[in-house]
Amino acid sequence: MPQAVTPSERVPSAMHLPSLIAALAIMLAGSIYPLLLARADGSVDHGFVMAIFWAMCAGMVRGVGFVPLALAWRLLFSGWSCTAALLLAAGLRWGL
Repeated sequence: MPQAVTPSERVPSAMHLPSLIAALAIMLAGSIYPLLLARADGSVDHGFVMAIFWAMCAGMVRGVGFVPLALAWRLLFSGWSCTAALLLAAGLRWGL
């Protein structure tokens, strides 16, 4: 589990391309064809959209190389949380 560090102990982190690519893909797909985020009848699937937006936010934060200091934020916006949110969205969309 990640440990919280002080600002003086921080080491600059590099971009995390898989997370950034996932976030950009979600952003572009939702912008180009927003009906992907709706149910078949056109209503909003709030659980699915919440999981997709969490994946997009986590992917952007970690993808650009930012790693939060606080442990809770670090866990919420990590590459692994991006993957977990995408799996949650897939499960909510297709009932896996």
